[in-house]
Amino acid sequence: MSFKDIWADKLSALFGRKEEIIPMYLIVGLGNPGKQYDMTRHNIGFHTIDYIADKYGAKLTKLKFKAVYGEATISDEKVYLVKPQTYMNLSGDSVGEMAQFYKIPPENIIVINDDISLDVGRIRVRPKGSAGGHNGIKSIISHLGSEFMRVKMGVGEKPAHYDLADYVLGHFQKEDRELVEEAMDRAVEAIAMMVQGDCAGAMNHYNKKVER
Repeated sequence: MSFKDIWADKLSALFGRKEEIIPMYLIVGLGNPGKQYDMTRHNIGFHTIDYIADKYGAKLTKLKFKAVYGEATISDEKVYLVKPQTYMNLSGDSVGEMAQFYKIPPENIIVINDDISLDVGRIRVRPKGSAGGHNGIKSIISHLGSEFMRVKMGVGEKPAHYDLADYVLGHFQKEDRELVEEAMDRAVEAIAMMVQGDCAGAMNHYNKKVER
């Protein structure tokens, strides 16, 4: 149990009610709303949030801040799992509004996004950085600056004959689905370390190429 939970229990004993604990981390998965985008490469951030919610028994039922979100407890920390509903290029509108309302600093925000520079099955943890050509990240930087953490999910390099938009909005190949699930498992484990303040440890452990 975290210090905040212990303190809330003491308040409950004194006053007969438990003070609401405001989550101190936002874990944001990027993607596009709509069934036509389900299970596309660009929506791996959404898929990973759903995967985390399922693992921790969280329900994404809140509708506010241009987002669908819900509360979970990860490594004894209360967090919000967030899927912005603004479409990818305006993700910062949602994340910025939510961070401001709950007074969550950028360094307590973790953003999960697709990355074409990583092979399918790989993840890369970063404490901060540039947009790297990703429009969703670019939008968030425009609202929060660049000091938020990232978990980049590999979706594979675009084949030479593909248009980039067509590639990232396309679906994973059947043979890639097991690798995607393994990557989401690793992302869950990395995020558990990150909310404990060990982003460096998560980088050291999970940024390595997986041996198969």
